[in-house]
Amino acid sequence: MPILAIVGRPNVGKSTLFNRLVGRREAITDITSGVTRDRHYGKSDWNGVEFSVIDTGGYVDQSGDVFEKEIKKQVTLAVEEADCILFMVDAREGLTGMDQDVAVVLRRSKKPVFLVVNKVDTNKQIHDISEFYKLGLGEIFSISAISGSGTGEILDAVVASFPVVAGHDTSLQGYDTSTDRHSRSHLDDEPVDEIPEIPRIAIVGRPNAGKSSLVNLLLGNERTIVTPIAGTTRDSIHSTYNAFGLEFQLIDTAGIRKKGKVKEDIEFYSVMRAIGSIENSDVCILMIDAERGFESQDINIFSLIQKNHKGVVILVNKWDLVEKETNTHKEFDEMIREKIAPFKDVPILFTSVIQKQRILKAVETAIAVFKRKSRKIPTRELNDIMLPIIAQYPPPRVKDKLIKIKFVTQLQKHYPIFVFFCSHPQYVRESYERFLENKLREKFDFNGVPIEIFFRQK
Repeated sequence: MPILAIVGRPNVGKSTLFNRLVGRREAITDITSGVTRDRHYGKSDWNGVEFSVIDTGGYVDQSGDVFEKEIKKQVTLAVEEADCILFMVDAREGLTGMDQDVAVVLRRSKKPVFLVVNKVDTNKQIHDISEFYKLGLGEIFSISAISGSGTGEILDAVVASFPVVAGHDTSLQGYDTSTDRHSRSHLDDEPVDEIPEIPRIAIVGRPNAGKSSLVNLLLGNERTIVTPIAGTTRDSIHSTYNAFGLEFQLIDTAGIRKKGKVKEDIEFYSVMRAIGSIENSDVCILMIDAERGFESQDINIFSLIQKNHKGVVILVNKWDLVEKETNTHKEFDEMIREKIAPFKDVPILFTSVIQKQRILKAVETAIAVFKRKSRKIPTRELNDIMLPIIAQYPPPRVKDKLIKIKFVTQLQKHYPIFVFFCSHPQYVRESYERFLENKLREKFDFNGVPIEIFFRQK
């Protein structure tokens, strides 16, 4: 699809417009300057023409911000990738020297550039935007990203500038453009998730565990900003990985800290996006900092993954920095399994992203967990294997009640749920339920996969 990049200095409304074009609140917006740092991708369409949209961080120069260099690099990559560019400026603040610096960079790109003056909320402000002609970028489009007014005109021009796409006439001839679809107040509607055909793998963990470094290494480019500063990643960044015969959607998330340590609104929204990524994923790779060990917050994140019935792989990063003895690896593994009990059946891998150790193995393991999680066991096979085990080790009597299990089946859900039909299901003890779960894991290989068991009257 054609690609549209939204570029400009900080706090001119780029993320607000991005959210309006993609039709949902994907990018975090705040009155604080410099909220967006990484490139954020989304899909939009205008009168039948589909295109990708890139939200970028605010372009600044000599600001003293520790993230300035990396943000500029992300903006440059977006400009190089785009077919056309929306250069956004702020009508309320007027023309600034920083706007002129950005204009110089965009003119060098040789790409179609559309000058968009945002925050034009009243007719009186329209007369104040003429100063932006000094940028030498031709026609000016005035919009209000927060209300959506004016977005129809700019989208008409943008789509007309796209290269011809197979099956689409970007000239908009024959379309009724009188209705501005993006001017409708639909951002508060419940978003409808598009379920991809490929697995969704979320990289989660505490701040500075190495999540963004892992994503960049897998993708082979600087998809997200990496710094030693905790909380560098704010949005959940979605990318598609396709190499070595593997294809899946990769989601980099913000570090999840304890609730009491989250002081800023922006970090609160970042954590909520990370939790939402867990809820919308198929498998989570929980990254642990080997130098810090497996702490209480790691256990909390693991519990959140388990509560949402997601597949899980534990990846112990920075293993090259740990001083090792003969049994260090084994002791660390046993310590983790002890803390996540009773759900011990989880793959645990020790890696170093910097040293590129066992990275592909981690991905292959996550895909294997996804396949096991999606597996549907035929009812005949399930009964042929489980009923003899139950006959040999029947559930204990409770209050002199004899519990007989006659039949077992798997429900058609997105994770394994098994129903055992029996007499007196209310008397089946938790210890016996755990016994059946362990047997299911042993016989059908559900390593890293959550299992639920129910007992119903036969």
